[in-house]
Parts: sequence; structure tokens; C-alpha cells
Amino acid sequence: MANQTTAPPQGDLSAIDRFFKITERGSTIGAEIRGGLVTFFAMSYIIVLNPLIIGTVPDGTGQVLGGGAEATPESLGMVAAATALVAGVATLIMGLFANYPLGLAAGLGLNAVVAYSIASIENVTWADAMGLVVIEGVIILILVLTGFREAVFKAVPVELKTAISVGIGMFIALVGLVNAGFVVPGEGTIVALGNLGTWPILVFVVGLVLTIVLFVRKVRGAMLIAIITATALAVVLENSLHIGAKSAENPDGFNLNAPTFSGVVTTPDLGLIGQFSLLGSFQNIAAVSVVLIVFSLLIADFFDTMGTMVAVGAEGKLLDKEGNPPRTRAILVADSVAAIAGGVGSTSSNTAYVESTTGVGAGARTGLAAVVTGIAFLAATFLSPVVALVPYEAAAPALVFVGYLMMAQVAGISWRNVEIAIPAFLTIIIMPFTYSIADGIGAGFIAFVIIKLALGKVRQIHALMWVAALMFVVYFTLEPIQSALGLGA
Repeated sequence: MANQTTAPPQGDLSAIDRFFKITERGSTIGAEIRGGLVTFFAMSYIIVLNPLIIGTVPDGTGQVLGGGAEATPESLGMVAAATALVAGVATLIMGLFANYPLGLAAGLGLNAVVAYSIASIENVTWADAMGLVVIEGVIILILVLTGFREAVFKAVPVELKTAISVGIGMFIALVGLVNAGFVVPGEGTIVALGNLGTWPILVFVVGLVLTIVLFVRKVRGAMLIAIITATALAVVLENSLHIGAKSAENPDGFNLNAPTFSGVVTTPDLGLIGQFSLLGSFQNIAAVSVVLIVFSLLIADFFDTMGTMVAVGAEGKLLDKEGNPPRTRAILVADSVAAIAGGVGSTSSNTAYVESTTGVGAGARTGLAAVVTGIAFLAATFLSPVVALVPYEAAAPALVFVGYLMMAQVAGISWRNVEIAIPAFLTIIIMPFTYSIADGIGAGFIAFVIIKLALGKVRQIHALMWVAALMFVVYFTLEPIQSALGLGA
């Protein structure tokens, strides 16, 4: 926090500073801009990746999103433009309405569920699937406006919230290592060290080393400088050696996209906006199946955001003594609106991104950083060739380094108190090992309730922790429930 004795009087602050409480939160406009850009670069891969997930899978009628039996550059471009536009609008809402440094975009995992578990059901169209996403978002919004979602959040013990932050730190570090190709699936083992003799790995290592060196030297904007430098190196290597993107024929290429320059400005096709059918799915899917599908989306969205919100607040020292961020309800409202917007925009549910912690690590503390991130996403709607210049390997070092920053919070957990230590441990390890924030939170919640029951301390279990734990029991057993009811896809 800023030293209150040296902070300038309110009358001396700019309107922007007063609106976003920049000085009050110990930040500067420059730090917010840097942080917002770092968050954008850490998230921008979704503009390329989301089309490859939801834009290539035919729906139950054989049509891909954007029309046609197979994905084309034009249809993928439509998905990319919609992805950037909705992410930009959602993130702007978060910054202006909730004043919190969170970036939002189409949720990874959620988009895969929509593509492979909903849209692909026989006779279901992409419009039907996006209608279910809208319904899920509306339910989430109702839970926020009634105070239920915020109440559940505040019922979680503070040390369990700390464990969520630490678990997300490990998760995001693993995501960075995997995205860079530093960690790969092993032969005979679950994971293994990647091929360190490739040019893309060199880009990652240079970026990570530069981030560390600049950080320990206390250079402002260390992560942003490292991302830009690593991107420049990647562009030079690609144009000199023609490395290409990774594929079965080119296993040593750049992950996801090769940093090739193909222009600056493109005219986006926004034809997917508004292409959803709110009740169409009920005509093609059994009502019980619809309920279970929406429930699975809701649980993942509900608790992923909670974890990300805590992680960002903890990294930026924005949480109160109970582990709650400022304006919790406003943050949750903005996130719920983003979920609805994702369905309306045909991009799948939009949610808070854990990559926002990279921006906080770079100095972001307020919604101004989110505004910068949002503007960058809106610009990317027209500047997709420029965005595509940033490969995974250039942004991944920021994710790995933020994992280190977030691990420091592990000291805030009472490891000698088994009542909290065991749930905290399960929360921390299950997030990276299952590649799911929600799974880690669920394991921690259920373990917390079981241990309190075993010790005869039922009265110490908040009623909403009972509710949350029960919801997760249902969530973890959805597949057997569907099989028992004969609803398996």
C-alpha cells in the first residue's frame, strides 16, 4: 500500500487517478498501463486458440461454427474476431464497473466442453449450444444479484483462500512450461522434459532468464520487456530459419503459431455475434441432460472465477483480513455478464483469466489495467496479424515467473493445523495435476467438511460450505449419474 503521509492530496490527483483509486492502491498510471499490456500478451493466445477449439468441431448437424461442413480461414477468422471483441468488451466492463485488474476471455476448458460435449450432440446446433452458455450466465448473474455467490465466497476460510492462490500459482507455472514445450507428455511417464535443443525453447529460456534478471535488478516493466524481447527474437529466428509452427511433421516448431508477419490491419467479420438460440437445445436434448450440462458449466465458471479473483487480489495485496477483494459483488457481476456475452457472441462462456496475475506481478492494481487490456483486445479485432506475432514461447516466461511470485503465499497457511493443512494441500496439488482450478477447489472444500465431521466439529462448518461441498460431490460424479440415467453422449 502507498504511504498515506506522502500521498498527494485528492485535489492534486487526476480524474483518472481518482476514478480508479490508483494512488490509493499504491500504483501509478504507468504501472497500470504496463500491467494491462502484460496481461494482454499473456492472454492473447486465446484469439488464435479458441477458433482451433470451437471453430473446427462440427455440431450435431455437421456444421462448423461460421457455417460449412469444414473449417475455413474465413470461418476461423470469424471466430477469432468474435473472441477478441467479446473479450475486449468484457474486460472493459470489469475495469470500469468493478475497478479490478482482471482480464476476461473465452474460458479454456469451458470452450472444450461446449465444443465436444454439447454442440456435438446429435441434432444440436452451435446456436443451441451457445444458448445454453447464455442460460448458464444468466443463472450465475442471478446467484450474484441475490447475494448467494458472494456469500459462498465469504464463507470460505481465509487459509483455504490462500491455498487456492498457491495452487493457481503452481497451475499457471505448469501451463507456462507446457505452452513453451519445456514440459511434454512422457513415454512411460506422465510428463517429461521437452527437447531443449530447439529454437522455440531458446526463445522461452531467453525470455525467462531476462525476466529473472530484470526482476532481481528491480527494473520496472520486467515482464513486458521480456515478452517484447522474446517476441523480437522469435520473429528474427522465424524469418531467418523458417522454423514454422509445430505439427506432426514439424515437432520442433513454434507451439500454436509461428511468428510470421502477414500485414497489420484486417477487416473483421462479426457475423457470429448474436447467433444463439436460447431454448433450441431443449428440443434436441432431454431436459435432465440440459440441467446436468448447465450445472457442469456453472460449477466450473462459479469457482474458477473465485479462485482467480483471490489469486489476483493476493498477488496485488488487495485482499482484506478475511481474504476478500474490494467490491467483490461488482467483480462477480462483471464476470457473470461476461459469461452471458460469451454465449451471445458465439465464443463460449467468457471468464476471468488467471493470466491476469502476470499483469499484477508487473504492477497492476486497479481497473485501469483491465481497461488497457480490454482496449488491446478490441484493437486485436482489427490487428490480428500483429497479435499473431507473439508465440506461446514468448509469453510463457511471464506465467512461470508469476507462479514463483504466488508460491510465496504458502507461508500464510498453518501447516501444523491438520484441519486446514490437509484441505490446503489437496487444493494446491490437485489444481496443477488435473489442469483444473475448479477441481482443486472442490477437493479442498470436500476435505475440509470431512475433516471437521471426523473431529466432531460440525458447528464450525459454515452452512454454505456444506452447500458448496455437496455441489462439488455432484460435479465430480456427473458422469456416473449420467450413465445411471442412460444419458451418456
